Amino acid sequence: MTKLISIARAFRDEESGAAMVEYSILIGIIAAASILIIIGIGVWVTGQFTGLCTALNGHGATGNTACAAAAA
Repeated sequence: MTKLISIARAFRDEESGAAMVEYSILIGIIAAASILIIIGIGVWVTGQFTGLCTALNGHGATGNTACAAAAA
């Protein structure tokens, strides 16, 4: 009977599963933040290129086929 109680106490005091859950949540938060940062950078870069193409098209850059293709 005492062996069963000691096994139950050892099972109750085991915290490796809780640590694994905490690390999984931390990895999930880091992954979500990384994805949001990458999307934000992509939106910023797209805006910069759009502004550049607009500025080039507005100043008589007629041979600018890359901006014309992106605008279509």
